[in-house]
Amino acid sequence: MNLTISGHHLEVTPALRSYVTTKLDRISRHFDQVVDVKVLLTVEKQKEKEGRQRAECNIHVKGNDMFAESSHEDLYAAVDELVDKLDRQVVRHKDRLQQHNHVGAKRVMVM
Repeated sequence: MNLTISGHHLEVTPALRSYVTTKLDRISRHFDQVVDVKVLLTVEKQKEKEGRQRAECNIHVKGNDMFAESSHEDLYAAVDELVDKLDRQVVRHKDRLQQHNHVGAKRVMVM
């Protein structure tokens, strides 16, 4: 799995990089065919405080590309929400693959 973590208006510290890597391990536990992951962490220059910290992620898995983004006033909370969204997408993709293969196997056996 290729992992790229970058920051926009933000320096990606080793602690932040470690936190994001630890959280993304959950996705690779659910689906081992993750090819490429790109994470962009952003601090926006807005007047209001909420939604100022943003995390975006593109994941390329075998057969599909997934994207999720999350905004929060705390960057760590934004990363948590982001990983939750991505985890749901990956699990749904994995279920679709397993159901598709399972249905095809039943059709062959019935004929």
